[in-house]
Amino acid sequence: MNKLQVSIVIVCMNNLKNLYPCLNSIRKYTTVSYETLVVAYMFSKENLEKVKQDFPWVTFIESREIRGFSENNNLALRQARGRYCFVVNDDTYMDMPVIDELVSTFEKLTGRVAIVSPNIKYPDGRPQYCGRNKATFWTFLASSVGIRHKDSQYKEKAGVFKTFNVMGAAFLIRTNVFKSVGWFDEYYFFCPEDIALSTTLIKLGYTCFVNGDVTLYHIQGGSSLSLMQTATEPAHVKGSISFYSGKSVFKKYVLATCYIVRSLVRALIWQLIYYIKKREKAKIKYCVYMNVIAGLLSSKSPKELFIKYYMRIKGGE
Repeated sequence: MNKLQVSIVIVCMNNLKNLYPCLNSIRKYTTVSYETLVVAYMFSKENLEKVKQDFPWVTFIESREIRGFSENNNLALRQARGRYCFVVNDDTYMDMPVIDELVSTFEKLTGRVAIVSPNIKYPDGRPQYCGRNKATFWTFLASSVGIRHKDSQYKEKAGVFKTFNVMGAAFLIRTNVFKSVGWFDEYYFFCPEDIALSTTLIKLGYTCFVNGDVTLYHIQGGSSLSLMQTATEPAHVKGSISFYSGKSVFKKYVLATCYIVRSLVRALIWQLIYYIKKREKAKIKYCVYMNVIAGLLSSKSPKELFIKYYMRIKGGE
C-alpha cells in the first residue's frame, strides 16, 4: 500500500512572487503525507538557488526548453509517487487545509471517482469556479460569437456534488487513473488541457466531484496585458478549435471561420484606436488578433505557433 498520500505538482515560470505564498500556505495547512514537485520553468540561476535554499522540502525540476502547461506538468507527474496528485497553479493559496479536506472527501465517495476539486475563488472572495458544465462544440461556438457560457448551476454551490469539467488551476486526481490516460494531452499548449482531461475521463466511465465547502484562492488575470499574449493567444485558440471540433472537418471550418471574422473585426477596431490615441495596449491587441488569424490559416500546431510568435518577441527585444 502506498503510504505517500499526495504528490503536489506546481509549474512556476520564474515568478517567486506567486510561488512563495503558494508553498507557504501548503506547508502551513497540509498534514496528510505529501511530496511537493515544482517545475522551475525558465528560472534564473539566482532564483533557482534562492528557492532551493528557502524550501529544502520541495523537489525542483528544471525546465529550460519551451514547453506549455501540459508538457511542464507532465515532467513532474511522471515522477509522482503519491496515491493522489494535486495539480495546482502557482498563483494560488489556501487559508484552510484544502488538500486534507479533498483527500477526506475522496475517501468518503464511492464508485469510479477520478477527481475532486475545491471551490476556487478570487482573493476578494468572489466566485471563480465551483465546478463546470459540459463544454461542447455548441457552447464554444456560442462563445466565439460573443455569447458567454455560464456555469450557473454550480455558482456558490455548497457541499459535495458531481460536476463535469474541472478547472486546471486546482484539482485532486487519482494518480493511477491520471497515468492510465497518459497524463495531460501535450498537444494543448495553452488550454483546454483541463477540459480535455475531464471529458476523456467521463467518456471512460469515471466521475468528477467538487467540494463546495473547501475554498482555494486563485489570483487569475492578475497580470497586465503583455506582448506574450501575441504568442499565447494563437496557441490557445488553435488548441481549443482542435478540441471542440474533434475529428469533424466541417466543425473545424465553422469554428475557424467564426474566430477569423471575430478576430479581424477586433483587430481593425484596435488598429483604429492605436492610430487615434497611440496607445501601446492597442498595438499589442492588434497583433494578438492578427496572429490568431494567421495561426488559424496555417497548419502549425499550438506549440509551433507559440514558438513562432515567441521568437518574434525575443527578436524584437
